[in-house]
Amino acid sequence: MGEDKEKRTLTYLERLKQKAISQENYGGEVKAEEAKMEVRDCPECGAGRAFRQGLTACAYCGFKFMNTRLTDGVHIKKENNS
Repeated sequence: MGEDKEKRTLTYLERLKQKAISQENYGGEVKAEEAKMEVRDCPECGAGRAFRQGLTACAYCGFKFMNTRLTDGVHIKKENNS
């Protein structure tokens, strides 16, 4: 009886189960991280803002978190209003 089980072909459902068990996640392994919120408070008015890269001014009071000044780049040049 044991030999018959080893020799018989797998059913469609058994093959699907084996494929599901042996497959890898698309994009690699998933890292487990704790949930978190990235919030930055405005030092001027205290309004909470979701932290995003490039956040330069408070939407409520207009406080500037950082002053950015554009200069001539490699491919982009300032316009001259002559």
